[in-house]
Amino acid sequence: MSLKGKHITFIGLNYAPEDTAIGLYSTQMVEALTSAGANVNVVTAFPYYPQWKIAQAYQDQPSYLQEEYKGAKLYRYKQYVPETPTFLKRIIHILSFTKGSFFNLRKIKEADLVISIIPFTASAWLAGYHAKIHKAKSWIHIQDFEFDAALQSGLSSGGKKLIFKYLFGLEKRILNKANTVSTISHNMIAKLESKTSQPHYYLPNWIDENQVNPETAKQHSYLRSDKFKLLYSGNVGDKQDWDFLSAFAKALPQQHYDIIIVGAGAKYQQLKDTTNQENIHFYDPVPFEELSDLLCSADAHFLFQKTEVLDTVMPSKLLGMMASKKPSLVLGNAKSEVKQVMELANAGCYLTTANVETAVNQLENWRLNQDETLQIGKDARRYVTQHFARKPILDNWVDQLTELLDS
Repeated sequence: MSLKGKHITFIGLNYAPEDTAIGLYSTQMVEALTSAGANVNVVTAFPYYPQWKIAQAYQDQPSYLQEEYKGAKLYRYKQYVPETPTFLKRIIHILSFTKGSFFNLRKIKEADLVISIIPFTASAWLAGYHAKIHKAKSWIHIQDFEFDAALQSGLSSGGKKLIFKYLFGLEKRILNKANTVSTISHNMIAKLESKTSQPHYYLPNWIDENQVNPETAKQHSYLRSDKFKLLYSGNVGDKQDWDFLSAFAKALPQQHYDIIIVGAGAKYQQLKDTTNQENIHFYDPVPFEELSDLLCSADAHFLFQKTEVLDTVMPSKLLGMMASKKPSLVLGNAKSEVKQVMELANAGCYLTTANVETAVNQLENWRLNQDETLQIGKDARRYVTQHFARKPILDNWVDQLTELLDS
């Protein structure tokens, strides 16, 4: 397993110091590449997620910025970031990153392999161009089918159907130019097969069991009450069912529960402004080094997704929830792979319909039956550390890249 001496260009919108979601995984992918001996150039944006605002430390930097980070060379462009990401503003956001990254790619003179991350599909388009110029191999990794996600979350309403027909055609042409395309769940592999006949690879998101560890975690200051603490930590966006959360929260016996929402995103401020229940508390995202303390301090986790959203993404936050050794209450599509994982793991309760009474009864059962709740948490952590551990997943991926480059 060696990529020694190989030149790899990695293209993705999100990267360190972003330490949640895609930014975290992309950074750890590159760390695996450099550990295997590769020379890695990363073409990325200025950090902005999940706050949808350029990070304070980068606001006064020039539009084009080069950095070194853990053995990789970073080429950044200060992309346009909308405070309220509407459909049109998201398109401008994508075009801005694409334009700046096109010029950054011209600064890279050697490439044996080009790896790109979707979203954005524009990253994979840039990768195809870069690979052609350098006669390099191309690997596309899909964290989310962004066009499918936009359709299912309602962003294609109005007169946008023709635009999406064009976008899906463009997506297919881009995927067909890659040597290999990977994605993060088996159901997403099935969707991928309907879009391209190129070789595919199952590359799930992972968890570092030492980074979310209930044995070493301390009580987090956000979760110090004596009530049963129900936590959501992550992006507050379009795919979550916040109306169901509101109905569920009102039905819970408030004297027994605190609901803690830690995050940022397109819907965060709206949710905060429209929620006036005393036992619901909002906090900004915590630093990555506090994540274990935060997750492990909860009594249970919740993740309420719109039930019409099917497998456009396998939520990475679920892995941290399971690793915290606490049960999870999840709402989602009946055919979701998340449902399969939760049932195999005995990780909690998966709802396929937005039934408030069922959800409340489940929480009351966990609150009143501590032994059962503890067992669910143990089963969840055991499963996620056996099937989604960081090192074997990334080691196997590097082996695949080595085979591709040797072919």
